[in-house]
Amino acid sequence: MATLVNRGLSAAVAVGYLTLAYFYGSGPDVLRVGAALVLPLACIWFSEAMGGYTGMIRLHAITTPTPAVFVCAGGWLLLVGVPLLLYFVAQANEKT
Repeated sequence: MATLVNRGLSAAVAVGYLTLAYFYGSGPDVLRVGAALVLPLACIWFSEAMGGYTGMIRLHAITTPTPAVFVCAGGWLLLVGVPLLLYFVAQANEKT
């Protein structure tokens, strides 16, 4: 059930980002936003599979699995946390 809620909410947020990019940007902006959404959505939607990976990534060994809840939380951080942080930084820059 939690997986279904996470997938639904993250899909709604992603569609919102794409809609904003479409109305406030151009075609390439929508593609850039879509490309930026791939990793966070993958972390949220496939957190168990991604957390269970062990092996080599860029010559670094992953020797133990990561709990799926941490992978999912990282995906939410990338999906919602980073854009919020960028928004607040942009607002602070406009005031100065």
